[in-house]
Amino acid sequence: MTTTRTTRLRRPLLAGATAVAVMAVTAGFITATSERATAAASGPKLSLIAATDAVTLTSWKEEPGVYLDLGTYLTAEGTPLELKVTRKSYKDPVTISQTVYEGGKAKVKTLPVGTVKDFSGLPGFAEITVTDSTGRKVLGKSESFCPNNASGRVRPDAPATSKYPESCPTNAFTLGSVWGVEKGWAANTYGGSYTTPVKLPAGTYTAKVGVAKKYRDLFGIADKPATVKVTIVERSWEDGPGVAALRQDGEHAGHGGGHQAPSGHAGHGPGHGPTPAQVAAPDTSGGSPSYNVGHGPLKAAPPAVPWAVKKQQAARADMQTAAGDGTGRTDGSRQAPALSPQSKRPTGTPSVPNVPRPDLRSLPAYGITISDGGQNVPGKDYLAFSANVWNAGPAQLVVDGFRSPGKALMDAYQYFYDANGKQVGYTPTGTMEWDPRPGHVHWHFTDFASYRLLKADQKEAVRSGKEAFCLANTDAVDYTVKNANWHPFNTDLSTACGQENSISVREVLDVGSGDTYTQDLPGQSFDITDVPNGTYYIQVLANPAKRLKETNLDNNSALRKIVLGGTKGQRTVTVPAHDLVNAN
Repeated sequence: MTTTRTTRLRRPLLAGATAVAVMAVTAGFITATSERATAAASGPKLSLIAATDAVTLTSWKEEPGVYLDLGTYLTAEGTPLELKVTRKSYKDPVTISQTVYEGGKAKVKTLPVGTVKDFSGLPGFAEITVTDSTGRKVLGKSESFCPNNASGRVRPDAPATSKYPESCPTNAFTLGSVWGVEKGWAANTYGGSYTTPVKLPAGTYTAKVGVAKKYRDLFGIADKPATVKVTIVERSWEDGPGVAALRQDGEHAGHGGGHQAPSGHAGHGPGHGPTPAQVAAPDTSGGSPSYNVGHGPLKAAPPAVPWAVKKQQAARADMQTAAGDGTGRTDGSRQAPALSPQSKRPTGTPSVPNVPRPDLRSLPAYGITISDGGQNVPGKDYLAFSANVWNAGPAQLVVDGFRSPGKALMDAYQYFYDANGKQVGYTPTGTMEWDPRPGHVHWHFTDFASYRLLKADQKEAVRSGKEAFCLANTDAVDYTVKNANWHPFNTDLSTACGQENSISVREVLDVGSGDTYTQDLPGQSFDITDVPNGTYYIQVLANPAKRLKETNLDNNSALRKIVLGGTKGQRTVTVPAHDLVNAN
C-alpha cells in the first residue's frame, strides 16, 4: 500500500452536501401532517424521492467516467431514522441497532446480523439501472448509503437543526458510529467519491433508482423507484475558466461521499481528501475560534496583539537556536523524550478540580508502508504509518497556550469545566512550539503523544522524532460514548493551531473524536535503515509524560504488529490483521 499525503484541511466529506431542488419535490409533505402524526410506532415513515426529473452530468476527457449523483434522497417523517453501529472490541463483529419510539419513549431495536460489515454505511442500499435512448440496459449497480443530515430539510416546518452527524466514518479502527436522518430532513442516497465512476459515452439516458428489497422490508419503505433523465456531456479542463469553475464547484463538489475521511494534518491518514470546492482558506485573523464544550460554550483564546507581530523575527531566532538547525523543534533533530515513571508536576501547580475529565486512548497504527520519510536520502529506509489518539470522554480535552513577549515557546495549560460548561480550574501541562516547516506552519502541543518501534520482546528499538501535535477532530472514532459531540467544530487545521504571531492558542479534542497523523513528513517516520528484519510492534502512546489529567491512564497505549523484511534500500513490511481488522 502506498500512503499519499492528502490536503491539510480535514472537513468530512459529505453525501448530498447540497439540498438544491429538494424543496421543489416535497410540497406534498407540508399538507401531510396527519400522516406524519400517525407514522408507525416502530419507526419513521421513510420515502425515496427525486429532487428533479432530469440532470446533466459531465464526463471529463482527462478523467473519463461519470459520477452518478442523480439527486435522489431518503426522507424521514413522523420520527427520525436513528441507527447506532458499534463493536465491543476489534475481536467482535460490527453490529447495528435502530432507535424507535413507542408511546413517545425511545427503544432499541437490534437489526439482523450481517446488516452492516463496517461503519461506512448500509451496503447495497440503492439499486441503479441505466438504459440508453433505445431502452437497452447499459448499467446496473448498487451503492452504499450513509444516513446523515448533510442534505437539509425538505419542508419549512421541519426541525431547524439535526442532531445527527453529517457523515459516516471510514477509519478501519472506528469503534462506534451514529447515523441518522432527522424527521422532515433528507439524506442523499449518492455514495460520493467512495463510488466508482461509470464509463458512459455522451448522450441521453434514463436512470431508475430504487431501494434494495431487504432494506424495504427492514424499514418499511415503499417499492417506488425514482426515474431520472440523464444527459451526459463531455468537456475538457482546457475549455476555459468557466468550465474549470464548473469542474471545481459543480459536479466534483458533489463527490463527497457520506463518510468522514481520515485525512488530516499534512497527510493525516490516507483516504479521500476534500474536493477543490470543499477546501476552505485558512484562518488568517490572528485569533482563535470559539469551541463548544458540549455542555456549554467556551470562550475563544484572545487574538494576537501588535507587539507580538513585532517580535516574530526574534521568536523565530529563538526557535532556530533551540532546534539547532533552524527548521523547527519537531524536524527529527531530537527524539521524543524517554518515558518517565513519574509525571513531573510543576511547582505551584493549582489543584485539579473533581470534575469530568477526558480519557485519551490510542488506536492501533494503520496506513503502514515503507517510504523515504520525506527525506529523499538515497539508501535510507523509513517506516511510515498513521496514528490516531482519541478522546473517550466524558469531557473535552482543552489545552490553551500562552506566550510571553518575545518567547519562542508558549506555556500550555489544561482547562476543566463543570457539567454546565463553566470553567472551574486549570493546570500547567507542558508547552507549545511553532513549527515553520511546509506542511505544518502552526503551533504544536508537545505533550500529547509519542511513537515507538518495539522489538518482538516489546523493548524499544527506535523512538520517533515526532513529539508535538496540533490537535483537531479528524475522525469520528466512537460517537456512542457518553457526551460524544456529533458536531465537533475544529475538524481541520483552519480552525485550530494558530499562526506565527499568535499570542495564545486553544487546541481542543472533543469527546468521541480522534486526531490522525500520517507519519510521512521529515522527522515523522521511523528510520529503519539499520534495523534488522523481524517482528516488531508500532506503539502509539497517548499522554506519554502523564502531564494531562485524565479519567484513566492505563489505556493510553496501542500496539500494532508488523514484520520487516527485504534488503537495505529495498525494505518491505508485512502487516498482519489486528484481530478482525484486516487493514494495513
